[in-house]
Formats: sequence, structure tokens, C-alpha cells
Amino acid sequence: MSGEQTEVLVIGGGYAGVMAANRLTRRADVNVTLVNPRPEFVERIRLHQLVAGTDDAVVEYRKVLGERVRLVVDTVTRIDTAGRAVTLAGGGTARYDYLVYAVGSGSADPRVPGAAEFAHPLATLEEARRLRPALDAAPSGAPVTVVGGGTTGIETAAELAAGGRAVTLVCGGALGPSLHPRGRRAVAGRLAALGVTVVEGPGAKVTAVTRETVRLADGRELPSAVTVWTAGFGVPDLAARSGLSTDALGRLLTDETLTSVDDVRVIAAGDSAAPSDLPLRMSCQAAAQTGPQAAETVLSRIAGERPAPIEVGFVAQCVSLGRRDAVLQFAAKDDTPRKYVLRGRPAAKVKELICRSVPWQLAYEARKPGVRTWWTKDPKRQELLRARAAGDPAAAAQPA
Repeated sequence: MSGEQTEVLVIGGGYAGVMAANRLTRRADVNVTLVNPRPEFVERIRLHQLVAGTDDAVVEYRKVLGERVRLVVDTVTRIDTAGRAVTLAGGGTARYDYLVYAVGSGSADPRVPGAAEFAHPLATLEEARRLRPALDAAPSGAPVTVVGGGTTGIETAAELAAGGRAVTLVCGGALGPSLHPRGRRAVAGRLAALGVTVVEGPGAKVTAVTRETVRLADGRELPSAVTVWTAGFGVPDLAARSGLSTDALGRLLTDETLTSVDDVRVIAAGDSAAPSDLPLRMSCQAAAQTGPQAAETVLSRIAGERPAPIEVGFVAQCVSLGRRDAVLQFAAKDDTPRKYVLRGRPAAKVKELICRSVPWQLAYEARKPGVRTWWTKDPKRQELLRARAAGDPAAAAQPA
């Protein structure tokens, strides 16, 4: 499109959206607009710290967003792919030549009686800010129940317990299901040392939440002055409402270049993308890799070149256990947990280094778009996709 400006609209200013927007500024003939519902970047991996009062979990966009990226604080309510425009909640529309769909994820509908009314979700900045005063209002010795045995639940339970709260962690199954048994044992040991009561196993599924209790499938009723809900994540239904194809969770279905299966001018990134109906684990680690690769797909199409398939891999999961402890669970590139675990103060330092490095990575991409290419690459993904294409029953049964 020599001599013309190409308008690219990025929906969502999280890890994937900011990385994509910054990468798109590689070309001077591309105008980049980022639409986000809030005027500040949310460090989602620090929301449990916001709740405990140890961090505010936000960074000014001017520190992580490229100067050529135009920020529009608003919410997209509909995508009109035929007209190449989006409708904004604040009124009016915004047109695009290409659209990057990076709306991220949020709290899933708990579908448990009383949970929506009496439990506090913890997936967004607004939810964390509502939870903080609820905790402050509760007496220091009041029982706090955290529902969800994944990383968010573990980190929240540990952070609150380290601050002197009486915490029960209800896993609804196994503690830390994405961890290796060694990692689980390390997490369990630290939680016990912090005084967290861990409830796991088949009977630990929550069946109801009231103002003062949490009821379990095995009949137990736990007292709870404040209930925190971290069990599961969902994605906004914007794509589905706009007539685009999605998977069962509402993630935009794409090919391996992150291009929508319905429209070559719509490209997805981060938690809201389901490439080849084989989505990556919802995480900052995946978003920081798919964001710039989504931008590269757009840039390739503008240049009239064939976009490259994504190359994404994982290194580890790091679970903070208060400010002075953590567990670093090493993983294979395909996100399979390995038996190697780092724990204690050294792991906590690594975790903090990772958290601090994320805004730095965003800012680095803003300053030098296109330089960062050192993400991990998982060759097993392509093997799995080839097996699926060949009709391998085992590969077809692989969970998405």
C-alpha cells in the first residue's frame, strides 16, 4: 500500500495488545490505534498483591506504549467486519484496515448458587479494587476463603495469609493441577507454614456460597467472612456477538498465523485467541509472544507477503507465596511441567524479576519495535497439528 496510510485497530491494552501495537509501529505508513476500557496498563500478574496492599498493579501507558500509538479509552461493543469498523460504547465508530483482537480474559461465570452475589472474583483491576475494601472491613481474624486451586488462587491465599489473614484455600480438585508433583508438594508445604488450610479432593467442589459460608460437595460448610473466587477464566463475548467463529469458551478461532477463520483482516492475540482450535494456556507468557506475532501477520499482509505461523513456547511457571517465598516450576517448551523446582527466597527473587521485566519488555518493544525475537519455540505443536491433519485419533482427542 505504497503512498497510503494503513489503519490498524488493536482492541485490548493488556500484554498481547500492547506488544502488538508497539510492534506495528515498525512501519511509518501504519497508523495504530489502541482501544482499551481504562487509561492505565494493568499488571494482571500483580492483582493478588493489590488485594493484599503490597502493590497497585498498574503502570502508566506512557511508560509502555509507543509514542506513535494512539490510545482511545473506550470499550468496543461490536465489530462490523463487512464495514471494517467497530462501534464504541462512548458513541461513534472507529474504522480499520486491519484489526487485532486482543480482548484478553476475565472471570468465568461461576454457575454456583450464591457465588455471583456473595463471592468476589479476582480477574480484573476493578474486581481487585472492590475486593480490597471488603477485606479491610473484615476483622483481622475473620475467616477468608479462596476458591480455586490454580496459580491465582494459590498466590492470593499465600499473600493474604502472609499478611496475617486466616485463609482456607478450596481447590475444587487437586492443588496446583498444572504443576509437577514436586511443585505441588513445595507449594503445599509453604502454604501450611503460612497457616493456610488447603481443602482438596473430590469432595472439595463448591456447591453454594452464602454471605457467611461456603458449602462443599461432601456436605462440609466452611465459615467465610470474605469469599474470593478465582476458579476459572472466561473471555468477553465480543467476537461471538459480532458474528465471528469462536471456540466453546468464546475465543476467536484462527489459523496458525492468528488470522480469523472468517476474515483475513481480523487477527487475534493473547488469551482471546484459539489458533487451530488448539489454544495456548492463558498466561502473560503466551500473550507476550502472540502479541508481536499477530502484528507480524498484519505487517506481512500489508507488504503482500505470506504470514508465518506462530512459534510459541514455555519455560516455567513461577508461583509467588507471599513476598519472601515462591516456587519456580520449570516446564518443557510445550508447557508440560518438569520435575525440576526452585523454591524459597531465590524463587521469590526470580518471580519478582519476572514481574519487573514485563513492563520493561513492553517498553523495549515500544522503543525498538521488531527487535525482540527471542521467545521460546515449541516444535511439538507442529507435530501435533500434523498428526491431527493425518487423522490420528490420539491427536484429535488432545484437549484444546
